[in-house]
Amino acid sequence: MEPALPDRSNDHDDPMVLVIEDDPDVREGLRALFESVNLQSKTFGSAPEFLRCKLPEKVSCLILDVRLPGLSGLDFQTELAKVQIDIPIIFITGHGDIPMSVKAMKAGAVEFLVKPLREQDLLDAVRAALERDRRRRQHDMLTHDLRTRFATLSSREREVMTLVAAGLMNRQVAAEL
Repeated sequence: MEPALPDRSNDHDDPMVLVIEDDPDVREGLRALFESVNLQSKTFGSAPEFLRCKLPEKVSCLILDVRLPGLSGLDFQTELAKVQIDIPIIFITGHGDIPMSVKAMKAGAVEFLVKPLREQDLLDAVRAALERDRRRRQHDMLTHDLRTRFATLSSREREVMTLVAAGLMNRQVAAEL
């Protein structure tokens, strides 16, 4: 009998939008926008404040201002990648340019939006980012499950599985072994 996969149904029920924005009025406006469409959100005034918080273990995305005091949003994106924090990022800025947006997108950003933000553009980007995180989490869960199952195999079973996974037919596997 196959082991059951962990129940992750909550991943779909209550995603979280995380916001790092140094302007308190913008932070409050974003929080109110997400609340109006029944999305949970948590806001931070700086990257260090965000790092002191435990990341939610559910589908989430990060809205990140490009210009922050200290570490810029683009530099913070690089730091997150270095420590393998894989969260979809939507950049927002009042002072963006093309090279900045290209750098952000090449590093994996979902979207790069210029202030003043159109609410629908932001909500569309958030939905895309949350869906990206949902798919990543599902993939990670399946990969973890496969690795766990593979670890339970004997060395001989692993040898056979490796040959089967390489595309050999039963007779070829038998001949090889």
